[in-house]
Amino acid sequence: MNNGISTCKGVARYLLAFSLGTSLIAGCRPLPSLEGRSVSVALSISEARRTRLGKAISPSAEAHPGKSGIYPLPDPHDAFAVRALLANAAERTLDIQYYIWHSDMTGILLLEALHAAADRGVRVRLLLDDNNTAAELDTALAALNSHPNIEVRLFNPFMFRKWRLLDYITDFSRANRRMHNKSFTADNQVTIIGGRNVGDEYFGAAEGVLFADLDVMAVGAVVKEVSNDFDRYWASESSYPVDCVLPPAKPDLIEQVALAASAVADDPAAAAYMEAIRNSALIYKLVQGHLEQEWVVTRMVSDNPAKGLGQASKEEHLTHELNEIIGEPEAEVELVSPYFVPTAAGVDAFVALANRGVDIKVFTNSLEATDVPIVHAGYAKWRKPLLKAGITLYETRLLSPGTERDRRTGILGSSGSSLHAKTFSVDHSSIFIGSFNFDPRSARLNTELGFIIDSPTLAKQIDAVFANGIPENAYEVRLSEKGDLYWFENRDGQLVRHDTEPGTRFWQRAIVTVLSWLPIDWLL
Repeated sequence: MNNGISTCKGVARYLLAFSLGTSLIAGCRPLPSLEGRSVSVALSISEARRTRLGKAISPSAEAHPGKSGIYPLPDPHDAFAVRALLANAAERTLDIQYYIWHSDMTGILLLEALHAAADRGVRVRLLLDDNNTAAELDTALAALNSHPNIEVRLFNPFMFRKWRLLDYITDFSRANRRMHNKSFTADNQVTIIGGRNVGDEYFGAAEGVLFADLDVMAVGAVVKEVSNDFDRYWASESSYPVDCVLPPAKPDLIEQVALAASAVADDPAAAAYMEAIRNSALIYKLVQGHLEQEWVVTRMVSDNPAKGLGQASKEEHLTHELNEIIGEPEAEVELVSPYFVPTAAGVDAFVALANRGVDIKVFTNSLEATDVPIVHAGYAKWRKPLLKAGITLYETRLLSPGTERDRRTGILGSSGSSLHAKTFSVDHSSIFIGSFNFDPRSARLNTELGFIIDSPTLAKQIDAVFANGIPENAYEVRLSEKGDLYWFENRDGQLVRHDTEPGTRFWQRAIVTVLSWLPIDWLL
């Protein structure tokens, strides 16, 4: 599940709502009052520097004033391991914000890591979007919230817990706006942001299709920006204490969270996964203090949380900040997005850039790889005008299970996966990494978070992916002289041509075609 799945569910519920009519509106449950909600802020910098993390980081941070130490996390095992390590290393605070948190192996293990931190006296603030919480997670969240050192809040909560469609019917404008931000911050000294949610498929622990994703770990100046942004989301009018939404937990329920984690940890599959985590080279470097981070100027961009209620001005949107900071590309744009829905206005902008001589390359999911076909429909109809303008399009190719899945595409991780990373580089000099998908939902409806990193080194890694990894492991979409689409695949050094979308059936293509006719781009 992800931002696109939210889109798919939102569309389905929206259409069904109109078929049901408004007879259920009278049963609408009002949102609870926020009066008396507790007030808290991030750990002060002076206190943060006195923690173990602060003492370890301060010398390097002081040697690079105004800059941030950046370390990319394309490997899913490393991404989980660093979160677990930070939860264990925190002494004062953990501020955590996510769109999705599954109650699977990795989700339960991380919840128990938060519980263990709270038992040590760490203040834990957990802010989750409520779109993907399930009944079993509700129970765990209520239990954690009963701990004196843990507070859980839900963003734009659903008051009908079992029949969430009713919230879409009675409060569609609010329910359709979700918090897509992802951040994990320990002691206001180290933060992780990026595309990953919390769940097995994001951390390389699931069977079948995994997500190729990208986070970054950061220390230094930008961490305070993330903490300040967390504070404004925590205090926003969309963030409700979980005990205002869920029934109170039974006194012994929090111990059941620990027991559930123990049961998960004893599972042979979990044991094998944790062994792989313990063997992570990154963890060894972190523990030994040998991790080399690039110290560069890094700026956080984020939507005003008022966007969750449709009350943020365009100047308070992440897209406005991106435009202000990056400006007009001069030579090259390389864009990676799992859900690429450019819309007519976006196509015009890309075509105008291409006509000015800017080299544009786009990597997104193919129909066979996407987990949300309706979003693919919002992209597919724009391929021809983009190709006519000279823009290069690549689409993810699902590789067979087994050894092929271990092939790499550099900074984007495993090439045998459905794409979930959201990044772009501009003019070989700067790079964006975050939660923002290049679609109308991210731009207009959901809230998002990301970093703009002034790093020719990272930009060159994206260049290398587009020069080598992507052409070898993806389909390149082309346009014939007759104006028909076809796909080239590099198979064992041989170019194979496909005249229909590879890896799909007629009925799948037909459904996407029909969906592309619907005026629903604004929902995608």
